[in-house]
Amino acid sequence: MTDQTTPTRLHLKRDQGLEVDWADGRKCVYTLQYLRSMCPCAQCRGVREGERAAEGEPPRKKPLLTILPGNYAKPLRAIGAEKVGNYALRIDWSDEHGSGIYSFQYLREICPPETRPPAA
Repeated sequence: MTDQTTPTRLHLKRDQGLEVDWADGRKCVYTLQYLRSMCPCAQCRGVREGERAAEGEPPRKKPLLTILPGNYAKPLRAIGAEKVGNYALRIDWSDEHGSGIYSFQYLREICPPETRPPAA
């Protein structure tokens, strides 16, 4: 692992999102909706790639407005999470989905652009 893919802090706010501080000084903040839409499990990845293929688009790592596998009867929450070895995080979702293992490398790749407060 490199400084870019080594987290120094993982902070999951079950109703809001995930904050990751990286060894190289970068901080990434992910909303729950974004993380869930980017679930890396084979089933969710297949849904995302299937939509792109049907639209004739090349693969990309952007969330799509799509229905991924899960139970959407309740508001989305992270009900639990656990580290997988020293390389990943697995999140259990309130939609009864929990097979996605978010490697630290993948989390870094999908890190949303940094947002800065508006200038006064």
